[in-house]
Amino acid sequence: MKAAAAVIAALDQHQIAQLEKEKSLSIAVDGEDILINVSDVEIIAEDIPGWSVANKDNLTIALDITISPILENEGNAREIINRIQKIRKDTGLELTDRILVDIEENEALKPAIINFNDYIRAEILADTVNLVPVMEGDGTSIEVNDITLKVLITKNS
Repeated sequence: MKAAAAVIAALDQHQIAQLEKEKSLSIAVDGEDILINVSDVEIIAEDIPGWSVANKDNLTIALDITISPILENEGNAREIINRIQKIRKDTGLELTDRILVDIEENEALKPAIINFNDYIRAEILADTVNLVPVMEGDGTSIEVNDITLKVLITKNS
């Protein structure tokens, strides 16, 4: 039994796929051919770090779920857009009103604001989106991925 378990544990991907497809596989254990059925074994898929794997029947899909700095910055930019759109709505700005935006500088969000500035401006109809070291005036506090900062929105006349 131990010899058979060792041979089964050492099966490669091709042999496992063949076992799943044909529902049986012939293996050599101590010089003797033994037929194992798919019901005789338990096939367990192990996740690869940074990947999400799903199986159904003979189909396996693996998705790289590693978040790159570019994806993280884009996600932060989208969160900033969402928060500013809410402020626009809460302050009664019209959908077509052009605005000027000052955002309190934050090192964690700075790359998102700089790299996606054009995108942010287009989405929120802002003529400018500026990073300021210290917020002058009464800004609105927003939270973006557990980071709190202030945003000042003024209607552009």
